[in-house]
Amino acid sequence: MKMLKFSLTLLLLIAANLHAADEQVDLAKENADLKQRVGRLEQELAELKNIVLSQTRQAPPPAETTTPTPVATDTPAPRIGEPRLTDDQLEKIAAMVEKRDHKEPGPLAGFDFIPYGFIKLDASYDSAAVNTGNFATWVLPQPRGKDDEFNMTAKNTRLGLRINSREKGDILASGLVEVDFFGTDNGGENRPGILVRHAYAKLDWPDARFSILAGQYWDVISPLNPNTLNYTVQWYAGNIGYRRPQIRATKIYALSDAVDLMLEGAVTRNIGSAPGGLNPDTGADSGIPAFQGRVSSTFPLFGAKPTTVGFSGHWGKEEFDTLAGDKEFDSWSLNVDFSQPVNKWLAFQGELFTGENLSPYFGGINQGVNIVRNREIASRGGWVAARLTPWDKWAFNVGVSIEDVDNDDLVGIVGDKREYNRAVFGNVIYSINKSTDVGFELSHWRTDYQDQRDAESLRAQTSLIYKF
Repeated sequence: MKMLKFSLTLLLLIAANLHAADEQVDLAKENADLKQRVGRLEQELAELKNIVLSQTRQAPPPAETTTPTPVATDTPAPRIGEPRLTDDQLEKIAAMVEKRDHKEPGPLAGFDFIPYGFIKLDASYDSAAVNTGNFATWVLPQPRGKDDEFNMTAKNTRLGLRINSREKGDILASGLVEVDFFGTDNGGENRPGILVRHAYAKLDWPDARFSILAGQYWDVISPLNPNTLNYTVQWYAGNIGYRRPQIRATKIYALSDAVDLMLEGAVTRNIGSAPGGLNPDTGADSGIPAFQGRVSSTFPLFGAKPTTVGFSGHWGKEEFDTLAGDKEFDSWSLNVDFSQPVNKWLAFQGELFTGENLSPYFGGINQGVNIVRNREIASRGGWVAARLTPWDKWAFNVGVSIEDVDNDDLVGIVGDKREYNRAVFGNVIYSINKSTDVGFELSHWRTDYQDQRDAESLRAQTSLIYKF
C-alpha cells in the first residue's frame, strides 16, 4: 500500500489539464502521389524538349535567294529557320496538355489502401505459473509450491489496413481494420483464432477540429498504455481500458496558441461479465448502452514538448437473470491520465483509477460483481512508467502497476478471490535495422489472495519484431 500511496501522490501532483492530440491525417501517401505526378511532368517536359530539338536540327537553312512572292493560305507560313511540327507531334502535345489523372471505374476507385503491421515472436519463462502464460495478468495460486513455465507464441502478430478516401472537401473520410491472433483457439496453441482489434469508419472536419468515429476502437477512458513487451500492457494489474464497439465524437478547442482543450464522448456497447447468471451477456440485457467521456488539455509546462492531463469516467449497468430473480449492478469509474515529456530522450506517463464492477474494462483483477452478496466489487489502482531513448537504436522502459480490490466485497465468492495485484517491469528494445526490433523484458509479479497464501513470479520475456 505504501507503493500505491506514493504512486497516487506523485501522479496527482503532476495532474492539471491535457490532451492526446487528435489523430493527424497520414501524409505519406499524399507525398508519394505528388512525387509520382512530378515525375510524370518531368518526363513529359523531356519529351517536348526532344520534339523541339529534333525539329530545330531538321529546320531548313536560310534562303540565299530573294524571298518568294507570298501565296494566300489559311495556315501562316513558317518563318525561316522555325521548326515545323507534324500532325502526329501536335496530337501528342495536345494529349499531354489535356491529360488528367484517372483510374479505371470500379468499386475501389477513389480510395488509398495502406497496409501496416508487424510479425512478433514472444518467448517467456515464469518462475511460477501466471494467467495465461503467453502473457501475464496475475500469478495463479501455488498450493503445491511454485510451478515454473516456458511459453512461446506468435499470436501477437498484427495486421492492419488504413483506408483513406481521395475525395477532397470540408469533410475527410477514412477507415481502419486491425487484427491479431489472440482470438479463441480452435485446436491448440499452433492454431490460433483471429481477434478483431479495430474496425471503424471516421469522418473528420479539419477546419472545425471535430471528428466522429463509428466502429470498434479504444475506450475513451484511461487512453494510455505502458510500453511493455507483455501483450496485456498491465491489464488487471492497474491499467484499465480496452476496445469495444462505439459511436464517438471528439472536439478540440484552441484556448490559446499553446493550449488546447479536447472533449471526447462515446456511446458504447455495454459488455458484461455474467458470472453466476442465466443470461450470457449481462451488459446487453440491461437494455441500455454504456457512456464514456473525457476532458483533457495540452499545454506547455516544462520540457521539450507539451504536457497532457486528462480526466475521464464511464457509467453503465448490468442485469443478471438468476433463479432468485433479476439483479441490476452499476459499473462506473473515475480516472486521471498524464503524459510529461522531460526532454528529447526522457518522458513519463501514467494513470490512476477508482470504480466498481470494472472487469469488463480489465479492472478488479477480473472480478466484477459479488452475486452472493448482491453488490459490485470496488477497486482502485494505477501505473506510472518512464521511457528513455538516449541512443538512436536503443529504448528503455521501466514502470510499476498496482491494483487493490476492496476485500469486503469478495467475501462469499466461490473460487479464487484476488485482493491485490502488483507488477514491476523493465525492458530494453534494440533496433537491428529500420524494420526489425529485438527486446528483452524482466518483470516481477505478486498477487495476494483471500483465504489462501499469496503468489509471486519472476517473468523473463524476449521478443523479435519485424515491422512493415
